[in-house]
Amino acid sequence: MASDDGQLRRVYEIDDPAEIRDYYDEWAAGYDAELIANGYASPQRVAEALASLVSDRSAPVLDYGCGTGLSGAALVAAGFEVVDGADPAAEMLSSARSKEVYRNLVQLDLDASAPPFDEAGYAAVAAVGLIGPGAGPLSLFDQLMTLVAPNGLFGFSFNDHAMEDPAYPAKIAEHVSGGRAEIAFEEWGPHLPGLDVSATVFVLRRSV
Repeated sequence: MASDDGQLRRVYEIDDPAEIRDYYDEWAAGYDAELIANGYASPQRVAEALASLVSDRSAPVLDYGCGTGLSGAALVAAGFEVVDGADPAAEMLSSARSKEVYRNLVQLDLDASAPPFDEAGYAAVAAVGLIGPGAGPLSLFDQLMTLVAPNGLFGFSFNDHAMEDPAYPAKIAEHVSGGRAEIAFEEWGPHLPGLDVSATVFVLRRSV
């Protein structure tokens, strides 16, 4: 049965990035079980969307905001051979490491001005459930786009809470109308069915 009073409902009420990191650290032990119990679908949806569009699944993909590694496991299941992960929560990274699906895992510094990766360094970047209320700030969107190589792919999900805020679809439109990217994939579907929350999965292709 889906959880009615678990961590999932409360996380949408938190705004401060440091508080969110600490919350996820405390949640790490029960995170996988609670999300699986609620039918967490976005990792598989994003991974399969990316896999349908890439020409070389042996090229490294970055799983940014990897959490406990559910998204990395989905990327590997979709056929990606080399996956790097990054997350600010140390306990989440410990769980991710135990899944043995990542080449490298990096703990992110929330006070850093930019992600600790080379610009245009990945042919594909995934951000599953990362950006939105109770998660990472919208400013991450621009930062992550800089990590995608020209003609590379940025796959992410915006849940219903995010899509109800005009700022989130406007951020996508900003990159598309500015000629920096095109929408290669867009599909609304399940995110956390147990909580009656859906999400739109997008894949943007970065322009040259």
